[in-house]
Amino acid sequence: MPREWDESDVRIRPNKKGSRPRTKDRPAHQDALIGRIITVDRGRYTAIVDEATDQERTLVAARARELRRSPVVVGDFVALVGDVSGEPDTLARLVRIEQRRTVLRRSADDSDPVERVLVANADQLVIVVAAASPEPRTGFIDRALVAAYDAGIEPLLLITKTDVKEPTALLEHYQQLDLKILLSRTTAEQAASGSARLVSDAVQQLHAELDGKVSVLVGHSGVGKSTMVNALTGSQRATGGVNTVTGRGRHTSSSALALRLEAAAPGSWIIDTPGIRSFGLAHVDANRILHAFEDLEPGIADCPRGCRHDEAAPECGLDAWVAGGQAGQGGPARLISYRRLLSAIRAVQ
Repeated sequence: MPREWDESDVRIRPNKKGSRPRTKDRPAHQDALIGRIITVDRGRYTAIVDEATDQERTLVAARARELRRSPVVVGDFVALVGDVSGEPDTLARLVRIEQRRTVLRRSADDSDPVERVLVANADQLVIVVAAASPEPRTGFIDRALVAAYDAGIEPLLLITKTDVKEPTALLEHYQQLDLKILLSRTTAEQAASGSARLVSDAVQQLHAELDGKVSVLVGHSGVGKSTMVNALTGSQRATGGVNTVTGRGRHTSSSALALRLEAAAPGSWIIDTPGIRSFGLAHVDANRILHAFEDLEPGIADCPRGCRHDEAAPECGLDAWVAGGQAGQGGPARLISYRRLLSAIRAVQ
């Protein structure tokens, strides 16, 4: 006689992961402490909390698992929970990245789709080049200007080692721009003694420009970034020279670091970054590049509709604008630089 089946014969295997489904909701951490990231080192994030108060302290945090795909960079404001005492050998948990006001980015080169966030929430980009040893590269300066304007950050050009060589040609190249340019030099006595201290008036001028702002310094190795940072902050960042064979600087800073500007208003920070060899702009829309060439931009008023502003556009208004001297002595070289950048970016976008 065939057996009759009922619900008691059904076997239900227990869930190996538990009977309670895991929720995707995460705590809001509304009571989290907000801190400023001042350095990042191998998965550990150093932050300043309760800044400019009697309770100010430095603590170290690890990133929460849900943020493992979200890069945290120097300058970020983050939410911290757990042990936020700042005592030795304690570790807080970083659970949220606050909305960024500005983001300075670059790519390894123009064809690299991976964006690298350098710093967050900076007000000013100080582009540091040397008048000589190593020789200044206008292509690098132009790329840094494009990145600054694209990020909504005010640029400033600092030319060091002007006692070695007068930067006349470089100054002429950028004379038509509304760009602040500062010069720094070492005195003969300091140079003879091997001291890297900068002449005081250059430090004072730059100090006035940085006071009350968060400023990030970028430049090739060997141009004197760390030397200037030491003079402005009283820190002891390692400094290096230039390879006499290659003409390139030796890397001395291995990671970005935010340091307080001495004798300045609260919130005055300098972010020193490692020396970089290239400044890729893969993340920048080709149509926005011209905004960084304010000496050329008015020239497109006479361009025909749909003009691409490159060498293949014979009726481009930029050629007549530069030929007529409207862009100053550096106009021809600036136009070449703009079109070179435009070509490189369009080739990969």
